[in-house]
Amino acid sequence: MGIQPGKQAKKDEGNESSMKIDKPVSIELKGDAEEAYEKLNSVIGQQKAEGKENSDEIKLWNGIQRAFDLIKENPFYGENAKKDLIPRYYRDQYGAKNLFIVDLPFFWRMIYTLESDKIEIIAFILDIFTHKDYDKRFGFKKR
Repeated sequence: MGIQPGKQAKKDEGNESSMKIDKPVSIELKGDAEEAYEKLNSVIGQQKAEGKENSDEIKLWNGIQRAFDLIKENPFYGENAKKDLIPRYYRDQYGAKNLFIVDLPFFWRMIYTLESDKIEIIAFILDIFTHKDYDKRFGFKKR
């Protein structure tokens, strides 16, 4: 599933806070993330049909949309996971060589990887899940 493309920001020499647009950035949902996003959209559709306008699910969906916008503006927006901490699942399932983690409302997490060629950057969204599922996927233990 594709999301509208944005542009990659490139630092201007001599002025690190100044950014130039370099490559278009597109967002694509994959596997578990696509399933979670579609399920959330379905729940929100039902809630809106019932007249609800401010549920936790709607707030989560808005947080995801904000994250998409931020990634389109700066593909490196998320926290970069150290290479040795990338779960085998992402390497085997998606061939991920890099991972970025975005905090979402209600302690949810979004995981994405970047791929690029000379023309564009694609942010593949691999997971949108609860913090508990995030901890499990990354092998973190409760204290």
